[in-house]
Amino acid sequence: MKKIIAPIMGAAMMTGIAGCDKSHNDNPWGLVYRGAITENVAGAVNIHPVSYKLNGRDISANVYTPANFDESKKYPAIVVAHPNGGVKEQVAGLYAQRLADNGFVTLVADASFQGASSGTPRHTDKPAYRIEDIHGMADYISQYPGVDAKRIGVLGICGGGGYTWAAAQSDKRFRAVATLSAFNSGRVRRNGYQDSAIDTVQARLKSASDARAAEAMGAPVKLVGQMDFSPEAIAKLPYDLYREGAEYYGHTHAHPNSTFEYTESSLMDLMTFDATDHIDLINVPLLLIAGQKADSLYMSQDAFAKATGATDKELFLIPGATHIQTYWVPEYVDMAVKKLTEFFDKKLE
Repeated sequence: MKKIIAPIMGAAMMTGIAGCDKSHNDNPWGLVYRGAITENVAGAVNIHPVSYKLNGRDISANVYTPANFDESKKYPAIVVAHPNGGVKEQVAGLYAQRLADNGFVTLVADASFQGASSGTPRHTDKPAYRIEDIHGMADYISQYPGVDAKRIGVLGICGGGGYTWAAAQSDKRFRAVATLSAFNSGRVRRNGYQDSAIDTVQARLKSASDARAAEAMGAPVKLVGQMDFSPEAIAKLPYDLYREGAEYYGHTHAHPNSTFEYTESSLMDLMTFDATDHIDLINVPLLLIAGQKADSLYMSQDAFAKATGATDKELFLIPGATHIQTYWVPEYVDMAVKKLTEFFDKKLE
């Protein structure tokens, strides 16, 4: 059944950024989200830092196990792909922990070249690598003690959502696919946010090509995407996503491994990529969650329309929420987690 749902509920009364965690330093695992685990307690959700190899790179990840986890049993599992510029200790970790609290084994990993994972040049952000990271998470979690390899789902958040659409087109180990506040990185890098920079595509491709040429000649890798996190600079940003994202990543949920920077030469790959190309190949249950007020909503709507191979699909709108607010506002997170739990419980049974 195909449906679009925008539940009629009261919007969150919370505004601003009060009540958010401001430092990773107090948490033994560097977690910066509200309600993060501070110690592993018997009978509760536990966190397990792990690492594994993927194409010669060391991937840094966290596994969350449900309360009273017994590896002699078989549990459904969910891998979680983090946003662009994000790391496993932020929103991806929050949703991984909350889903573990509802009975799933979950895995969140830093992308190759980013966070605590290895790979050089640092901050390389190429779609092929991000997609391979998601395949690699499936490789790892399917072999984790206690996991039922026949019941694996995937959740992608923001940029990780777009890459999840792409990974799930071919990776049929995922029996259910969900995204939260999905962001189609290729479309935005190519056309600009809300398609605002289409007239500069060729100039930006030329600049990216020049950056790669310089790297080939031995020049330092050129990074773009640097942010000024001063209040004055944030106030001048043109979109809710950018303003609220700067607050989230630069202040309230800052983590030293998280950065907006990426190599300019990556744009040669990013700008010729679109997460919705061949999205019709996804033929398993598909859930797209987005904020009803999100200025990024158009990307989930576009993907929903193009996902013609998924006969069981739903676009679920969180009333009153913007893109970044789905990362941390308790009311919105609760709503998203409830929907995700119902979805994965049913589709991974």
